[in-house]
Amino acid sequence: MSMEMTAWSALYHARYAQDDQRPFSRASLRRIVRFAGPQHRRIAWFLALSSVLALLTVATPLLAGRVVDAIVDGSDRSVVLVLAGVIAAVAVAEAAAGIGTRWLSARIGEGLILQLRTTVYDHVQRMPVAFFTRTRTGALVSRLNNDVIGAQRAFSDTLSGVVSNLVTLLLTLAVMLRISWQITLLALVLLPVFVLPARRMGARLARLERERTHHNAAMSTQMTERFSAPGATLVKLFGRPGEESEEFAARARRVRDIGVRTAMVQHYFITALTLVSALALALVYGLGGWFALDGSLDPGSVVALAMLLTRLYAPLTALASARMEVMTALVSFQRVFEVLDLEPLIREKPDAVDVPEGPVTVEFEDVRFSYPSADKVSLASLEEVATLDTRGGEEVLHGISFRAEPGRMVALVGSSGAGKSTLAQLAPRLYDTDSGTVRLGGTDVRDLTAESLRRTLGMVTQDGHLFHDTLRANLLLPRPDATDDEVWDALRRARLDGLVAGLPDGLDTVVGERGYRLSGGERQRLTIARLLLAQPRVVILDEATAHLDSTSEAAVQEALSEALAGRTSVVIAHRLSTVRAADEILVLEEGRVVERGTHPELLAAGGRYEQLYRTQFSEEPYGAGDGAHGGTDDGAGKGDGGAGGAGGLDRTNPAGGAVAPPAR
Repeated sequence: MSMEMTAWSALYHARYAQDDQRPFSRASLRRIVRFAGPQHRRIAWFLALSSVLALLTVATPLLAGRVVDAIVDGSDRSVVLVLAGVIAAVAVAEAAAGIGTRWLSARIGEGLILQLRTTVYDHVQRMPVAFFTRTRTGALVSRLNNDVIGAQRAFSDTLSGVVSNLVTLLLTLAVMLRISWQITLLALVLLPVFVLPARRMGARLARLERERTHHNAAMSTQMTERFSAPGATLVKLFGRPGEESEEFAARARRVRDIGVRTAMVQHYFITALTLVSALALALVYGLGGWFALDGSLDPGSVVALAMLLTRLYAPLTALASARMEVMTALVSFQRVFEVLDLEPLIREKPDAVDVPEGPVTVEFEDVRFSYPSADKVSLASLEEVATLDTRGGEEVLHGISFRAEPGRMVALVGSSGAGKSTLAQLAPRLYDTDSGTVRLGGTDVRDLTAESLRRTLGMVTQDGHLFHDTLRANLLLPRPDATDDEVWDALRRARLDGLVAGLPDGLDTVVGERGYRLSGGERQRLTIARLLLAQPRVVILDEATAHLDSTSEAAVQEALSEALAGRTSVVIAHRLSTVRAADEILVLEEGRVVERGTHPELLAAGGRYEQLYRTQFSEEPYGAGDGAHGGTDDGAGKGDGGAGGAGGLDRTNPAGGAVAPPAR
């Protein structure tokens, strides 16, 4: 490696070094060794080949010196040709060893990246929903990208660099001292002039790089938020484009200025060090030439010393910055281990069983629950805050008990924040109860396998989330092996087949981020089609029609009637008209069941349900919104109005009869 390349390498590693100097324990080092365990054979070969490469690097200057001596001594031409052949052979061997070390380095590094990424990804997949509600997605993605790659450098770059540079340094120094200890010591005197500026300039460049990264991250965040469909809409409606543009431009100008300063600092530094290296070579040739003319040193030794000089400064400079490189890699490992040390709150038991075959009962028995505090599910660095929020742990569900028999519907209603959605998340084990039991088919959900739980229970939430992928891919998520006929049947039952058939790309149409290319009603019907394709035995609907207009709601309710037919269901709704056909309605307030019964029974009781009912329909004309308002109750209606009301959730022929309208 030339002096200029060595200088660039020192600057690079200083520039991208981590600030974090947190203590690193022996336990963490042992974990790193365990991670490297599967690669131990490749690492051994890699270290051996790196040592061979270092030996070959030192051999070339010595052979070059022998050639010069042979020419000066007037040796036979065959001697020069043999030495030239040996030099060529060493060069070939050096090239082969370099290719071998690079291949091993790549295999070790990429293998470690694969292992770390899959380990972290699988671990994050097991984290509870609370983890994702607190964590910034970008910070988490950075752990799987930047920090994993930083950890990989510990083996692919730092380890090989330390070994090869140490071997090269020791061999070079020994050979140079043997040739001329005086010239070697004088050459070492110039080393601080070479190393110290690298460290100082590197620290300066590191500060500039951190500032540049900060501004780039801020610009990236601004672009990500403003360039999404919802963000762009918000800016167009309420934003200040002029101020937004000026803020972005100010950061961009600062990045430009940092780029100019960085380029000039690098150029001054490299120019200075190139000058220092030239002075060092001048010293070797001058003093070595003096000794050669004096007869105390061979001319070939002078040439060998000059060539060895670069092989002395390069490893010395690299080793001077090795500690910084090692700490950078170790910090990356530690940041990865932070994520892996977060214990998943939801674990599958080793002896877990499948949900029993046949109709499934959903049962909640004296369920109590509190959301986990931040220290149990998150990291301050992932939330990008100084300290974690210490709030949490307050009980939000207080002794909830109910039972949904096979093929029947239980509805949950109540004020916002009453605990309805929280309750719905306990059945699929998005969270676990603090006490009490949730059962499916008579078995505690904590004793069930996650796979059978997913097959048995399907859920439709109010946001109708879709991935930025094709319609087909989103539909096949629960059943990748479903046929096209089954897909189209699910679309037909969700009242979407006509829409999809009319699209230019049909099932291969990309829905956009979060399904934003579809309307709210279309997204919801697509999630219902996905549910129908999954064919679960239990369905949970969490405000599936909360944000839809009347037309979209009617279409979605038609699709829901297909989804609920013959299935055990738990339905959460603010619109009481959508749950009037439920077999049992639970009224929740502040995490407690305050009333339960059928729609007519609760209205007749004159309690909280009747208050909610009056409030919800107080401004609607007589006969609107609910079939109870003067319409028939046969479930034939497909929308608002007196002809049966919102009958989308009527799975069969609901009973209940006509109920008097609320008082005016």
